[in-house]
This record gives sequence, structure tokens and C-alpha cells, in this order.
Amino acid sequence: MYAIVEIAGQQFKVSKDLKVYVHRLANEEGTTVSFDKVYLLDDNGVITIGAPAIEGASVEAKVLQHLKGDKVIIFKKKRRKGYKKRNGHRQYLTQIVIEGITASGAKKAAPKKEAAPKKAAVEASTEEAPAAKVKKAPKAKKEDTKE
Repeated sequence: MYAIVEIAGQQFKVSKDLKVYVHRLANEEGTTVSFDKVYLLDDNGVITIGAPAIEGASVEAKVLQHLKGDKVIIFKKKRRKGYKKRNGHRQYLTQIVIEGITASGAKKAAPKKEAAPKKAAVEASTEEAPAAKVKKAPKAKKEDTKE
């Protein structure tokens, strides 16, 4: 069983006992966090898609630790001008472990049979009202000029 869930503004594909690094959360280490924005659930081949989120579904996770990511160096240079800028950045992260995925109140994905009647309705409406033919205006004649 896996789910696609939004955590701190990013979407992750998570399953039980998976460790994930996410942007810094305000919760303390050791606390349990619940995420309600579950966009997709897969329960042994039964896929449930939300519009946009699945109501009643949630993902439970435990905060393991707060840490900083690897340093990223930003270096800018313009050749032959003596211009050099060096900057660095370390992202604040939170490591969480997924404890469980709850799918209560989940609705199954609607079958694709609804799309076929819509096409039939569109075809029927075009048969009832045939399009009127539009006459084109005659083209202007060019004058022959010789010099």
C-alpha cells in the first residue's frame, strides 16, 4: 500500500516504515504528525484518486530529527571582467518515518464509462443541426502591369 501525499508544500510517494526528508516542520522530535492532503491511494491494486484530495484519508508519521541538508555552493563569474560571487546555502530539513496510511471514508475512482455518453450526446447534437454552408467572396483580380 502506498499513497501520494502533500507534506510541507511538496508531494511524496510514501509507504509504511519509509523514512523521508521533508522541509522543516514546526513539530518537536518524537511527536506524531498527521497529513490530510492525500491525493492518491493504492491498496494492492485498488487505486483511489481524490479530487483534489481524498476525504477521510490521512498519513500518520513520526518526527525523528531536525537537521540541515548538504551545503550547496553558488558561484557566479563573468569572464575577463574580474566579477566573482560565491554564496552557500544549507536547507533546514526534518526526517520523518511513515507509521501508517489510513484510507477510511475513501471513495473509489469513478469508471471511465461516463466519457462515452458525452461523446454520443455531442454527435447527436451535431446531427440535429447541420452546419450552414458559407459562400466565399470572389477573389480580387490582379492587373497585369508591364514596364
